[in-house]
Amino acid sequence: MPAAPAVTGADEAPARSLPGPLVLGVRHHGPGSARAVRAALDAGRPKAVLVEGPPEADALVALAADEEMRPPVALLAHAVDDPGRAAFWPMAEFSPEWVAIRWALAHGAEVRFIDLPATHTLAATDPTWGDEDEAAGQGLRVDPVAELAEAAGYDDAERWWEDVVELRGSTDPFAPFEALAEAMGALREAYGHGGHPRDLVREAYMRIRLRAAQKEFGDDIAVVCGAWHVPALRRRTPVTADRARLKGLPKVKTELTWVPWTHRRLARRSGYGAGIEAPGWYAHLFTASDRPVERWMTKVARLLRDEDLAVSSAHVIEAVRLADTLAVMRGRPLPGLGETTDAVRAVMCDGSDVPLDLIRDRLVVGDVLGTVPAGAPAVPLQRDLERLQRGLRLKPEAHERELELDLRKGTDAARSRLLHRLRLLGVGWGAPVAGRGSTGTFRESWRLCWEPELHVQVAEAGVWGTTVEGAAAAKAESQAVAADDLAAVTALAEQCLLAGLTEALPAVLHALAERAALDSDVVHLAQALPALARSLRYGDVRATDTAVLGEVAAGLAERICVGLPPACTGLDTDAAAEMRERVDGVHAALALLTTRPERPGAPDEPDRTNETAGTAPADGTGAEGTAGTAACAGAGAEGAAGTAASDGTAACAGAGAEGAAETAASDGTAASAGTAASAGTGTGTGAEGTAGAAASDTADTADTADTADTADTADTPGGGLADRWAGVLRRLAGRERVPGVLRGRAARLLLDEGRLGEDEAARLMGLALSPGTPPADAAAWIEGFVGGASGGGLLLVHDERLLGLVDDWLSGVTAEAFTDVLPLLRRTFAGYESGVRRTLGELVARGPGTTGPAGPAVATPGFAGTPDQERADGVMPLLHLILGTQGQ
Repeated sequence: MPAAPAVTGADEAPARSLPGPLVLGVRHHGPGSARAVRAALDAGRPKAVLVEGPPEADALVALAADEEMRPPVALLAHAVDDPGRAAFWPMAEFSPEWVAIRWALAHGAEVRFIDLPATHTLAATDPTWGDEDEAAGQGLRVDPVAELAEAAGYDDAERWWEDVVELRGSTDPFAPFEALAEAMGALREAYGHGGHPRDLVREAYMRIRLRAAQKEFGDDIAVVCGAWHVPALRRRTPVTADRARLKGLPKVKTELTWVPWTHRRLARRSGYGAGIEAPGWYAHLFTASDRPVERWMTKVARLLRDEDLAVSSAHVIEAVRLADTLAVMRGRPLPGLGETTDAVRAVMCDGSDVPLDLIRDRLVVGDVLGTVPAGAPAVPLQRDLERLQRGLRLKPEAHERELELDLRKGTDAARSRLLHRLRLLGVGWGAPVAGRGSTGTFRESWRLCWEPELHVQVAEAGVWGTTVEGAAAAKAESQAVAADDLAAVTALAEQCLLAGLTEALPAVLHALAERAALDSDVVHLAQALPALARSLRYGDVRATDTAVLGEVAAGLAERICVGLPPACTGLDTDAAAEMRERVDGVHAALALLTTRPERPGAPDEPDRTNETAGTAPADGTGAEGTAGTAACAGAGAEGAAGTAASDGTAACAGAGAEGAAETAASDGTAASAGTAASAGTGTGTGAEGTAGAAASDTADTADTADTADTADTADTPGGGLADRWAGVLRRLAGRERVPGVLRGRAARLLLDEGRLGEDEAARLMGLALSPGTPPADAAAWIEGFVGGASGGGLLLVHDERLLGLVDDWLSGVTAEAFTDVLPLLRRTFAGYESGVRRTLGELVARGPGTTGPAGPAVATPGFAGTPDQERADGVMPLLHLILGTQGQ
């Protein structure tokens, strides 16, 4: 070819110094390499373009010209029999391979992939492939760019590459490739395969494909590949030697397609292994027609303004000037990412790195998600998922977003079922999160983020069926049969209810009943019960028949009540902490179970298991709660909200807290629960529950528990599940062999349920904190009774007798023992809110007073001496709004 200056789109190209095909060595996902490839192809005008990639994708290359194909995208190859064995070949708009493919399709040139076939690549984990050779070379792996940067005196390889490639131009379109090929040749002479022995096999196959193309097109060929491979492709080797390297390679049956990719996934190593640090910055360099620094600063300013940060045009102008100055001072041809970042930090962020984190996430990396045309191959399950996404208006997006669902609406309910089915299939598109709105069972909150790997997960799930619903049901049935753990089956039943898999539910419930009948471990039973209780609640919301599930749950609850007390004795510290979580879970589960109708055929009859004789909900409420729970105006927090009075009414000290305000009569009998409403609540705040009997202070602890248990059972004819559970808690609270954290927790649960009088709670605390109790055991009792997560701080704030007991005990702990119990106490009190800790400090500083049936009430700092009825009534509308109970 005649020598002439390089002109983009010219009919003639400048002469090249080397004969043969045009071999263009590039850096994957480098915008400088992409621009150079386009210029070289415009100058050389080859008839065929060979690109590094799996040759099975030749049939898919035409889709790159489709208008619906928008990078970043990737070629996905997966094994047919094992879809989890997959590999990606990602391409961005600024990838040299993508530029070469688009150029060839636009100019009518042939496009072929020449890398090792995916059928061999995906078999790489086979022992015959030579994994031991790869492992042996791990310590010798060479990073070509880092080696060249070090030879040039740079300590940052990315900065060197920007200086010599990305930020420089050339009048000769072939000169950069020849210079890079010469440098790579020197590296290959020094390091051989550079710790990548499989590259020798790949390069042998590339040479075979190159020879085949030369026979068809002659030397009028352009090869676009990694610069590391250029010396090997130019080296003359016998055909027999290349074929010998390929002989006996393992194979797997594969399928390929195009899938969307993201800039975020280009920013780290995955699949193809050619991750870059700043894909958003590189995309900007490639697409900016002129003045890239000015345009970048404008993007940054727009982003910061969208976040309500004050950034003006003057900031942009000054940031550009500073970036140019820094580039000159650092000897760089143009400002790079480092200079622009430093300028933005100084001018637009006032020296703070906090806004820079946003800029790095949104611009430097970015969350661009590519698209592929509908004609791209896909498994049937993927097609069904795409159909459901369109029908439910759930667009896959690369950035995280939260989705609030109201299950009372048909579309939201269908979205919920889809997301739950995908979770069951192992496709992690969405994850449930705690919602900021209503906590009702008809509300769900999800965090959605679409990642490219989800295409692989969908392909893996395709073995279960061709539709999302059918595949999820088939997998659920298979997991139910294979599961050997009761907790796993109960979790599966919960998933089936949430996903609306009515076809799979009978098989899952059958397996659940079998596992429950055979499992005798109380810990396993206690671990399984909460999921069953939640499932019953979800079944009610979704109108699912869960009668069998209710029977299994009731049976588990009975067995837990029988076996829990012996299982709680003789536990060490770690086992006791785990058992405490199980006790809390069972307690919450039983609260759900006992609010459901227990008699078949009477679904509308309210539950009375938890009520004593003469107890009834207050008019107009319909609310479920604990007997004696006092809600007063002002605070809206949880805690023990009152003092016990002889006439059965609990007066709250203006705290507005929810808690157990038990009536304890001097003769040990329990007053009616219907009178345990706080004097600040007004009409209609009564709660359902049972006010348990408080035994005499002179009784032995064990006798007290047994007596109270008997009295409670007698209150309700035939007893009930809630009463039996209360008896279990009393036995735990009174047994010395039970660890302190469990005894304290049991006492606290009884107190909150209104089944333990405050006098009795104070007596139990006094026994637990007596001088004869080891300090570590006493501290554990405190942790269980007033732990930070259970509202125990407010309990101490509003009952100074309990605070006084803790204060007296802590003051009497010896110096040696104090060191041992300090970590546990710090963990206990650190869980309180700052306002609670401050109030406790004030109370301790002035010395706790004495409150009780016979003692004067001591006003709590910050609260009135008596409740304000008018203010309490004014709080109720807002409280209903927060709880989502309007109109109930």
